[in-house]
Amino acid sequence: MAKVEKFEDLEIWQLAKQVGVEAYRISDLEPMKSDFGLKDQFRRAAMSMSDNVAEGFEYNNNPDFIRFLVYAKGSSGEFRNKIIILEEAKKLSTVDYKLLYQKCIEFSSKTKRFIDYLRDFEKKKKALKKGA
Repeated sequence: MAKVEKFEDLEIWQLAKQVGVEAYRISDLEPMKSDFGLKDQFRRAAMSMSDNVAEGFEYNNNPDFIRFLVYAKGSSGEFRNKIIILEEAKKLSTVDYKLLYQKCIEFSSKTKRFIDYLRDFEKKKKALKKGA
């Protein structure tokens, strides 16, 4: 895997950012626009995904980064739960629901693979230290 210099280079952050941008776009439209509590919760849940990727990356160590990636993956589940309920309650269009749901599933899947990769890397690093 190529060395990543900044969190903005990470594909998972780019996906999470897209979810956040779409959440802002959608929440500026009715019926969410005038429901301030819902609008705020919707935006916060969406932003939490990219926030956790960015924050974890900036700690510059894999154990902390992994922990924040787990949080980001959890935030994706929270956001998916919200959009499922909002679509069924007719507060979110089916088109927007499908777009966001697909991006969240992709984010969760890629984040899980990245977490597994980093955990494996850390295990190998520890094994090398033991053998040295």
